[in-house]
Amino acid sequence: MDILKKINAFRERRIWTIWKLAEESGVDQSTISAWYNKGRSPSVASLEKICEAFGITMSQFFAEGSAVVDLTSEQKELLENWSALNQKQKEVILPLIKSVSADI
Repeated sequence: MDILKKINAFRERRIWTIWKLAEESGVDQSTISAWYNKGRSPSVASLEKICEAFGITMSQFFAEGSAVVDLTSEQKELLENWSALNQKQKEVILPLIKSVSADI
């Protein structure tokens, strides 16, 4: 697994620059840039900060394909609330969620 490619994929989904990732994660921008420039992987501590910024766990980061992953408490709460909605409510909420995440 190429960790930098995976980080890139998460960044691109959020339309985050390296600067934005640094700001959200607390990892210095120069450190993140050095990973890319030198082809090095981040330390475990840095990767934990990156995952936290993305709102995912390390197991979710490393999960591939349809692997079962542990959900964070926030994700579980969101899914529980989603499940309680009827179809019409879901049709109203989903575009809102997509528009909010596109603005981030």
